[in-house]
Amino acid sequence: MAALRRFSSSAALPLRRFIASRTFASASGDDQVITVETSVPYTGHKIEPPSRSVETTPKELLTFFRDMSLMRRMEIAADSLYKAKLIRGFCHLYDGQEAVAVGMEAAITKKDAIITAYRDHCIFLGRGGTLLEAFSELMGRRGGCSKGKGGSMHFYKKDANFYGGHGIVGAQIPLGCGIAFGQKYSKEETATFTIYGDGAANQGQLFEALNMSALWDLPVILVCENNHYGMGTAEWRAAKSPAYYKRGDYVPGLKVDGMDVLAVKQACKFAKEHVLKNGPIILEMDTYRYHGHSMSDPGSTYRTRDEISGIRQERDPIERVRKLILSHELSTPSELKDIEKEARKEVDDAIAQAKEMPMPDPSELFTNVYAKGLGVEAFGADRKELKAVLP
Repeated sequence: MAALRRFSSSAALPLRRFIASRTFASASGDDQVITVETSVPYTGHKIEPPSRSVETTPKELLTFFRDMSLMRRMEIAADSLYKAKLIRGFCHLYDGQEAVAVGMEAAITKKDAIITAYRDHCIFLGRGGTLLEAFSELMGRRGGCSKGKGGSMHFYKKDANFYGGHGIVGAQIPLGCGIAFGQKYSKEETATFTIYGDGAANQGQLFEALNMSALWDLPVILVCENNHYGMGTAEWRAAKSPAYYKRGDYVPGLKVDGMDVLAVKQACKFAKEHVLKNGPIILEMDTYRYHGHSMSDPGSTYRTRDEISGIRQERDPIERVRKLILSHELSTPSELKDIEKEARKEVDDAIAQAKEMPMPDPSELFTNVYAKGLGVEAFGADRKELKAVLP
């Protein structure tokens, strides 16, 4: 059924060899189909929800565990790098929400497009980005995915149709609908996943873009990652109707347990099939972020530590997959610990390489600003010294 999915990270190669060389408890039946029921039922709006029964394989479950562990380790390391002032500016971490990125990728192809807001590191990794590119970008180095000029909020991978992180709240939504317009115009039979948070769900541009998408039956899936806190504001303080999957009114919606990677996979597969035939749909992913909104937010002034620890104990996406693997005797606890250790090593190795990367040349300040051929001259503040001629 599902093929074994792996990140294309150069830093991930040792772990690939590591997994291939080990004899997991499931080695004799890596491709056997396992049917698992989602943790909670889907809730539909103007649509019949998909089945709660999800098919998977030992290979896929072990890959889910490995990929989410790698993402978690990357975000924890980014936290430390920020506190060490090696990452500057804004930085929004994704730990706790890994099931959304991994489950989505399991249901689609790299020909489908994804666009998101500023919590984008793990989406980039899921699209095939490397750890080295990620940490280089976070630290403003030349080898970053945006040449060190975008930073945390502006990851991008053109060859995998990842149209980036965006710093303006909600601004990526009409752009994503525009990408879907291009897909339909070109008859590509692909879809766009446009991701935004519950904080952006009240933006007027969401409803304007949704209206046009519905009029033109565009193949766009609007994914609301509802982590329940827009910056420091609880959803119920900001939204009179926090049932975001119903916000489309005339557009169908589906509420999904965003902490269950298999539920996300099933929902995204269902949504893609729907939009290619019928036009847009809204997926509300019920998820949770462990860190604060950004690095300046301790994340504990508007919610209790008991709330955070309770989510970790009851709904953590990695622990759910760990329990599933162990209950089906697909691996042993020590083997899973080894995978986590290797993920830590990969991250550490990528950080060491990124630190050795040079910073962008100062002339890069003047590139990627205007279209080529304008011949614009850039002067210093005194208007006397010519700094550069833009190509």
